[in-house]
Amino acid sequence: MSADPAMSSAPAVSTDPAAGTVLRKDGPDDGYRPSERRLAHEAYRRRRARRSALIAAVSTLVTAVALILVVVGSPGWETTRRTFFNAGYARQALPEVLKGLRINLELMLGCGALILVLGLLLAVLRTLRGPVFLPVRLLATAYVDFFLGVPMIVCLLAMITGVPALRLTGVTTDPLLLGGAALVLTYSAYVSEVFRAGIDSVHPSQRAAARSLGLSNAQAMRYVVLPQAVRRVVPPLLNNLVSLQKDTGLVSIGGVIDAVYAAKIITGRSFNFTPYVVAALVFIVLTVPLTRFTDWLTRRMNRRQHQGGAV
Repeated sequence: MSADPAMSSAPAVSTDPAAGTVLRKDGPDDGYRPSERRLAHEAYRRRRARRSALIAAVSTLVTAVALILVVVGSPGWETTRRTFFNAGYARQALPEVLKGLRINLELMLGCGALILVLGLLLAVLRTLRGPVFLPVRLLATAYVDFFLGVPMIVCLLAMITGVPALRLTGVTTDPLLLGGAALVLTYSAYVSEVFRAGIDSVHPSQRAAARSLGLSNAQAMRYVVLPQAVRRVVPPLLNNLVSLQKDTGLVSIGGVIDAVYAAKIITGRSFNFTPYVVAALVFIVLTVPLTRFTDWLTRRMNRRQHQGGAV
């Protein structure tokens, strides 16, 4: 029995229960057709988005113009412009600042790797269980408490000036290495607290499940707890890296010719502070992309967590 051509060509009809309307489909290959209510809602959201973007742009422009007028219209603007924003001194300082920036980048990369290792080790030592590990926990806690309390500049001065005064055999007196060691000692305390927060954020049931499968405490920490903890603390670790990148300029107090000290040398010759502004802009150019990447990574991890995905 053959099918009726009129019936086979009849359009399919379905109902959209959410919108309360009937959708008409002309054939099996046609896609989804939104209801009138949904189309109106999407148009309304687009209008709201355009309105919000316009208001944000106008308010930002007005604020920027007001700030520029206040600064440029101040009585001492001409003197400030010649002293801090001189194009001639900027061109003179830029090559020297970029040459010294190599020291800052080397410090950031080398010290950053050591800080991650030492910080993770301290965090693991502070989370060891059992009375036999009490001395280790106390030493790790004392280390973290001490270097969290000592200002960075004091630690740098103590390392750069104090260690050479001891005249220890085989110990370097290079201010670059000693300054890097001070950075590692101080930042390891901060990073260890970040790692410890990540370890404590892993639910105890994860460790219990690992132990029930026959893993030892060390194996549960290595294969179950640490992978989850490290993923959760990546954004704050990147923020610490941004801070480290800026603080590498503090090693200049020991005479290391980095970007900051190069700017200081040119300023000492000319009594013009434009080289400091150039050095600041160079650090900003390096810092802003890393900061934006940290923000993007944080939003991505939060979105995946809210959607039920892996953290």
